[in-house]
Amino acid sequence: MESWQAVIVGIVQGLAEFLPISSSGHIVLTQFLLGIKGEGSGILFEVILHVGTLLSVLLYFWRTLWNMLRSLWTPELKEERSWIWMLGLATVPAVVLVLTPLGDLFESAYENPVLVSGLLLVTGSLLLVPKFIKTQEKPLNWATALLMGVGQAFAILPGISRSGSTITAGLLSGVNPKKAAEFAFLMSVPAILGAVVKEREAFAELSSETLTPYLMGAAAAFVSGLLAIGLVMGAVKRGKLEYFAYYCFIAGVAGMVYFHYFY
Repeated sequence: MESWQAVIVGIVQGLAEFLPISSSGHIVLTQFLLGIKGEGSGILFEVILHVGTLLSVLLYFWRTLWNMLRSLWTPELKEERSWIWMLGLATVPAVVLVLTPLGDLFESAYENPVLVSGLLLVTGSLLLVPKFIKTQEKPLNWATALLMGVGQAFAILPGISRSGSTITAGLLSGVNPKKAAEFAFLMSVPAILGAVVKEREAFAELSSETLTPYLMGAAAAFVSGLLAIGLVMGAVKRGKLEYFAYYCFIAGVAGMVYFHYFY
């Protein structure tokens, strides 16, 4: 893989990881389009890209994360302490799904670009739901966290947006938009850490030849990830999440046509 290809994939990863348009779906389609699917762009590259996006979350929400850490020895920070346990609960559905046969079935979808493109249409539809279903505002609670966790679990499918499904679940539960988006982004921390730990043996494949392009890709993912988080936080607070739905519809249809007839 050339360095410029790694940078392009890194930019796509950073943007799509947090924009509600499915990072896994866009990474799969980008790799197919660049002709690097399976050619130096395996699981190790994806894990390193995720480390880049993880760093962008840690930097953007450093104050919230610091307060959560402080809550372990500061009794007054009750809400921050409850978020720690709710983040743990929200991670459970994805872990359970990965350990079942469905996990392998979901992973097989990565080899089918037409299916991935079609799942972008599902993401677009999910993003439109809050526009038509209004709920009474409620605090973030254990039930909401679990529901958002279920949304994250199904986002293992490439084409289903993790941020889109989790934010939508939070909004439909009546959670304040800003808090729903912030909690959804923080949910990515244990999810990405889990993926890194799960694939830790892949780091043995890192060589001097792949080190430079992989690190350049991670740096690109970090910078574009910061930009994407800011864009989504602004869109959610303004109630404009459906704009991303229109993009998913266009990208999904275009991908289905292209990969079915021309690839």
